[in-house]
Amino acid sequence: MRFSDLHAQAGSRPRGRRIGRGIAAGQGASGGFGMRGQKSRSGRPTRPGFEGGQNPLYRRLPKLKHFPIVNQQHYTTINVDQLNTLPADTVVTLASLLEVGILTTNDGPLKILGNGELNVKLRVEAHGFTATARSKIEAAGGECVDLTAPVQD
Repeated sequence: MRFSDLHAQAGSRPRGRRIGRGIAAGQGASGGFGMRGQKSRSGRPTRPGFEGGQNPLYRRLPKLKHFPIVNQQHYTTINVDQLNTLPADTVVTLASLLEVGILTTNDGPLKILGNGELNVKLRVEAHGFTATARSKIEAAGGECVDLTAPVQD
């Protein structure tokens, strides 16, 4: 048997270090923490984010105001009451509203808002509906077709 053949028994755990129990222990006096300074004191370490008294990063950065919305979706919006001028049983799309002159610019997908009343039966094809707009269109006998929903066969 040689000294290099010796190894710890399976499942055994090494003895814990006894720090600060005299120089014979190997970790006496300063206990491996050096001579002086903040990192040698009791009660260390400092809290996360501490930068030595300098104004820390979490206080330097702005909080919630005016952060841009990433990939913000812009819609062409129209209220339900503006659709009253259309004849009954008309298919309402973004292109048809631009053609009639109710809308003047295409700012993105069409979204129907629920302000006002609707007295005409219409088939409205849009990319978004508010809950009140959908209920008012269906109450007038019309139909809401959501263009963002997948088509069912």
